[in-house]
Amino acid sequence: MLAKTWSAAIVGIDAAPVEVEIHATERGEQTLVSIVGLPDAAVKESRDRVRSALESSGFGHPRGATLINLAPAALKKEGAAFDLPIALGMLAATGVIDRRLLTRTAIIGELALDGAIRPVRGALPIAVKVSSVNEIDALLVPYGNAEEAALAAGSFPVYPVHNLRDAVAFFTTGDIFPYKASLQNYLHRHQEGLADFSEVKGQAVARRAAEIAAAGGHNSLMIGPPGTGKSMIAKRLPGILPPMTLAETLETSRIHSVLGLLSDGEPLLNRRPFRAPHHTISDVGLIGGGSNPIPGEISLAHNGVLFLDELPEFKRNVLEVLRQPLEDGIVNIARAAGSYCFPADFMLVAAMNPCPCGLHNPVLGCRCKPDEKRRYRSKISGPLLDRIDLHVEAGHLSEDELLAAPNGESSAAICDRVIAAREIQSERFRGLKFHCNAGMSSRQLQEFCRLERQSQLLLRQAISNFKLSPRAYDRILKVARTIADLAGQERIGEEHLFEAISYRCYDRSDW
Repeated sequence: MLAKTWSAAIVGIDAAPVEVEIHATERGEQTLVSIVGLPDAAVKESRDRVRSALESSGFGHPRGATLINLAPAALKKEGAAFDLPIALGMLAATGVIDRRLLTRTAIIGELALDGAIRPVRGALPIAVKVSSVNEIDALLVPYGNAEEAALAAGSFPVYPVHNLRDAVAFFTTGDIFPYKASLQNYLHRHQEGLADFSEVKGQAVARRAAEIAAAGGHNSLMIGPPGTGKSMIAKRLPGILPPMTLAETLETSRIHSVLGLLSDGEPLLNRRPFRAPHHTISDVGLIGGGSNPIPGEISLAHNGVLFLDELPEFKRNVLEVLRQPLEDGIVNIARAAGSYCFPADFMLVAAMNPCPCGLHNPVLGCRCKPDEKRRYRSKISGPLLDRIDLHVEAGHLSEDELLAAPNGESSAAICDRVIAAREIQSERFRGLKFHCNAGMSSRQLQEFCRLERQSQLLLRQAISNFKLSPRAYDRILKVARTIADLAGQERIGEEHLFEAISYRCYDRSDW
């Protein structure tokens, strides 16, 4: 007897509907189960999990030969999410469940040996996808994925189940009701539990640079001795960024859902992500990839902050792969199986010591030779530095600053100014694909960053003195535009341009 139902496979950060066909031939005493349709090892192992779950739940396993086809056959199937549709399809093929009820239901879930149903990765993109398929009327999910799927599916009915018996009851008695979830419960937790800028001692220049970076979406590099607060400032950046919009929340959550990173009680990622990979990370771990590509750290930082501490300690080839994503906000990965495009619109925040020992100043005990310092700094290429808008020096804290209590502004006060500046930019770039100054192209720079004569002379002198590249010139204009927005001024003045130039310390010949 033939039974059919629906499931889904993860492709990159999206989902593709998969038709699950089960043909059971109850002839003979020997039980043989074959799974076709390009399954991976986890899908093939579902034969044993399904058998144990059926027997533990009081249902018989089909005798004879059972053929399971996962269509389309050319699409690679991975993971244990096909356990539950295969088990229910077997029961329908043997007459326990009405086959007609299965044909318009999508099902995902991993089976435990006792029949319990475990949550799976990617429930959010799966719910978004199946809710748009005309042939599917409902989605059956593990209870652990119910809220995540219901929030993504909207009005599309999502039914949660705890175990295999519950799933069978859904098709036989209809006692299970759709899960109800409200987006409003998850969109107002932006500041809860985040570290505050008021805890940072000193570093007025670095804190100001962090505010500018947040207001315009700029990349930044902090350079200074160990223990001066560089990491503290970076970790507090998400707290001064504007709250995510609904579209940003769903897109960011989809990436984390595919990798199984949405925790219990947090079905949506409603805070700006903050990712801080270790400097031993590989290029694939940073940008994504693999035989069946998955997102990397830069995609996990999408709509948030990517913090690279001890920047020169990263391998050169790892840092160089950042160049294209920093410009385009996406990363394209090509493999023999196909091409994948992952979103990667993040703020890069990097930190480094000024020299190998970190002290830099001979008064503090630095013994590094000039050649050692040059080799240390040369680990960061010029093209990558050009893509970093703000180069900030975080100096050594004085005794008074160390002994005094922190007296900086709170994150809430800074965030109010950042939001006001972002609103100006949103209105300025209405109808365009980007919403902050860092995304401006040459055309927008000419339109929105016009300079008066005195400002042009100042910028001309900076280009000559610091040997600025054309890209660095553009970055200075973007930062100056953000500084003017923070001041609530339409015109870019000399004071805005002078401050923007001061944040290019790595372009100075005497650094």
